[in-house]
Amino acid sequence: MAKRKITAEIYSYGIYSGWDRESKELPKIQKITNRIPITPDVEFGCIIILKGAKGKTIEFRIDHPPFKDSSGNRAAPFIGEYFINSNEYEFFLGDTVWKPYDDKAGTWELSTFIEGKRISYKKLLLTK
Repeated sequence: MAKRKITAEIYSYGIYSGWDRESKELPKIQKITNRIPITPDVEFGCIIILKGAKGKTIEFRIDHPPFKDSSGNRAAPFIGEYFINSNEYEFFLGDTVWKPYDDKAGTWELSTFIEGKRISYKKLLLTK
């Protein structure tokens, strides 16, 4: 039996409405853009539509400008994983801006992987 092909499409990217991480509802796109102005609590990222990935685990990574974590050390990239439970699945990958704002300026790279293979990549520029 042939292995099913997994596809990933970046459906939208840019600035989104606030996101309740406990809800099944994804945030709504407010503006499609690669340039995100740093304003308090701005939500940014991308929505990826996955097909053929049911039963797989999507891994994600957000590489960000160098800023300090709560311990005063350089913050590591944000990484995680999520189990895909349907054949067509919408996934939001993003973040929000928090204080101090100045150190969040720069390039943010959002990547997703399945079985070690990168399936999506988006670069966003946060500007002061």
